[in-house]
Amino acid sequence: MAKSRKRGNKNTPRRGPARSHVLLVSILAGAVGVICYYTLKNGWAQKLLEERPVDDVDLFEVVQLPGKGMGLVALRDIEPGQLLIREKPLFTVPSQISSSPASLIWSSLARVTPFERDAFLNLSYVHFPSHLNPEDHPEEVALAIFQTNAVSAGDDVGIFPRMARLNHGCSSAFNAVYSWRESEGVLVVHALKGIRKGEELLTTYTDTKRPRRHRREYLSGQYGFSCTCAVCSLPSQQSRASDRRLSAMVDKYQRLSTWAQGSIGKDEAINLTNEIWALGEEEGYWSERGRLAADAAWVAAAHSDVDAVKTWALKAKIWYSRELGSDSEQVKEMESVLEQPQSHRAWGTRSSTKG
Repeated sequence: MAKSRKRGNKNTPRRGPARSHVLLVSILAGAVGVICYYTLKNGWAQKLLEERPVDDVDLFEVVQLPGKGMGLVALRDIEPGQLLIREKPLFTVPSQISSSPASLIWSSLARVTPFERDAFLNLSYVHFPSHLNPEDHPEEVALAIFQTNAVSAGDDVGIFPRMARLNHGCSSAFNAVYSWRESEGVLVVHALKGIRKGEELLTTYTDTKRPRRHRREYLSGQYGFSCTCAVCSLPSQQSRASDRRLSAMVDKYQRLSTWAQGSIGKDEAINLTNEIWALGEEEGYWSERGRLAADAAWVAAAHSDVDAVKTWALKAKIWYSRELGSDSEQVKEMESVLEQPQSHRAWGTRSSTKG
């Protein structure tokens, strides 16, 4: 199970940190952000199902999952790269503001339709001040909902009720990823892995390349649940092995990043990429491979290595297609590089004498 219990609802608010006049929403790098499921109720929930796009009506259904609330379960086998959800935000707000955050969210909510308002207010939340009565402070409830469920939407953050039904999984446990398309103003969710009929669709709420204890502490503090996903539920020995692989990936990513400053050369950068790739394969952590391969292609292009550029650009195209969609800008960029490696923006920018 991805969660052992709900992260809070309007009947069980949790006390959170003191509010300031700057809206702070934690948005992590890459395709990682803040997501929360919400409790479906009869009436508007059925309408939500009926109004979703025709192209996903046969992909999944919303079901009650023991100990977890509502979640998405596949209605048929789903192939890697399949578009699962395409959704516009109910509304977005800047990631930082100078006015009252509660007033901003409340005023934004006033501009949506009654159906959209119901969808928003039925999202679960945590960190509601314990000394306040939710019935007497609807603006604070709205703020708590937003802070619990907001995800990155370019430079802003927004609310996406359909994708908010996705529950969480760590490391190899999650099988779906989301990304924001600035040019289209939509959030898309794609299947990272093959998903079997009856299997739950899971995404990740945070960067899970951390030891189990740290992941659980963060998820408990941020969302109010103790993670019991397939990775967090591993026996101690297997969990320690998983933690070692994930920590090694982080260390190698940090080392790889020093190529930009000239601290390491081409050969070490490509070796590190291969090592990260192998660790991910062993762990079952497949996310971020498009970006990793694209970075390797960048290194190869900087050193004017045509064959290496083609090898890594092809891998980047394949994995970007899974995570971001075959019609994404990143895939189109890799296709252009494959057609003409010398057109890469980094071509020839690093002297061969620097390794």
